[in-house]
Amino acid sequence: MTFDATFWVAVSFFIFFGTLIYFKIPQNVNKLLGKMIVDIKNEIAESEKLRTESKKLLDDAQHKLDSASSETKKILDQAKNDSEKLIIEMNDKFHKSAEIKKNLAQTKIGQMKEVAIKEIKDTSIKIAVDSVKKIITTSIDKSKLDNLFEKNLEETKSELKKINS
Repeated sequence: MTFDATFWVAVSFFIFFGTLIYFKIPQNVNKLLGKMIVDIKNEIAESEKLRTESKKLLDDAQHKLDSASSETKKILDQAKNDSEKLIIEMNDKFHKSAEIKKNLAQTKIGQMKEVAIKEIKDTSIKIAVDSVKKIITTSIDKSKLDNLFEKNLEETKSELKKINS
């Protein structure tokens, strides 16, 4: 019996598979593949867990960002309202201060006017008295002049007292 190459290829094929089975290579490959499958499943489960945690952290961060944004808006609105109130208050204080200064100035002007009028009256009276004295001294004799002067002096003093009171 002559064996051709196909026979020897078939024999070597069975020997090869027999050797593989004898050394439990398919079982080892199967265990190795099973282990890899389990490792991949664990990695997938871990990545799902990490994805869930990261989604939760992202949601928390977004919530915090939204609340911080709304809080910032509230603070800015409050600051705007406070500044408007402060501006109104300062404007009112300015107008009140200006009114007080105006009233003080008017009072001072009134007082100065009264003082000026009094000085003018005093000066006018003095000039009138001096003029009358000069006229009388030049036109009337000394005794009549002294009596007239005393009389007019008393009248002028009483009039001044009335005016000053």
